[in-house]
Amino acid sequence: AVQLVESGGGSVQAGGSLRLSCTASGFDVDTPCVSWFRQTPGKEREVVARRDIFGGSFYADSVKGRFTISRDNAKNTEYLQMNSLKPEDTAVYFCAADLTRTHSCSGRPEEYGHWGQGTQVTVSS
Repeated sequence: AVQLVESGGGSVQAGGSLRLSCTASGFDVDTPCVSWFRQTPGKEREVVARRDIFGGSFYADSVKGRFTISRDNAKNTEYLQMNSLKPEDTAVYFCAADLTRTHSCSGRPEEYGHWGQGTQVTVSS
C-alpha cells in the first residue's frame, strides 16, 4: 500500500531551521511528482515546493531562497530543509504524491492522491 509518513516538525524561534522528512512506501520516491504543501487554519492548502523526475524544482515565492527540497533514494525519503524560518511559516506541513505524473507536476492539492499525516511547524518571534 502507498504510504507517506512525515516527521521533523517542531517549534523554533524565528531565524531557526528545521528539516522535514517524508518517507514513502509502496512506490519509489524518485519517480512521481512529490510535493510539500502547508496549511493554516481557515486557509487553503498551498504548495511550498515540488520537484519532478528530471530534478526540476519549484518553490513558492514566499520560501524561495530559504527552503530546499531534496531526496535520498536509498532511504526512499523526500526532505524539505527550511532555513531562516519566519513566524508566517507556521503551519501544518504535508507531503503528497501524484503517482500519475513524473513531470509537469501540479501545484494544486486536488491533483495529489496520496498524502502524509502532516507535521506541525511553529515559528515564534
